[in-house]
Amino acid sequence: MKKKILLLSCLFVLSVCLLTGCVPGDGTYTSTEPAGFFWGIWHGWIAPISLIMGLFNKSIRVYEVVNTGWWYDFGFYMAIISGFGGLSLFRKKGSKDNNQ
Repeated sequence: MKKKILLLSCLFVLSVCLLTGCVPGDGTYTSTEPAGFFWGIWHGWIAPISLIMGLFNKSIRVYEVVNTGWWYDFGFYMAIISGFGGLSLFRKKGSKDNNQ
């Protein structure tokens, strides 16, 4: 049981380290192309991690301000909605009355 907890803890720490490699507001886009659609999707997926990191580092943001506009917004919001249960709105709920 302890080996499973240790393994899961190590995987969690590794995942967090990998996910924080390209957070919004880290200065990546100062001299290169602005963030586009696929970066919007990525930043939407890692938004919770960016939010927590932003509490401790004021240069980290949830949303990249240097972006291509509408396409970045579309990718960002698409990832936010699908990642945080937006698709569950379309799930069919079971019947509460089983006496039929």
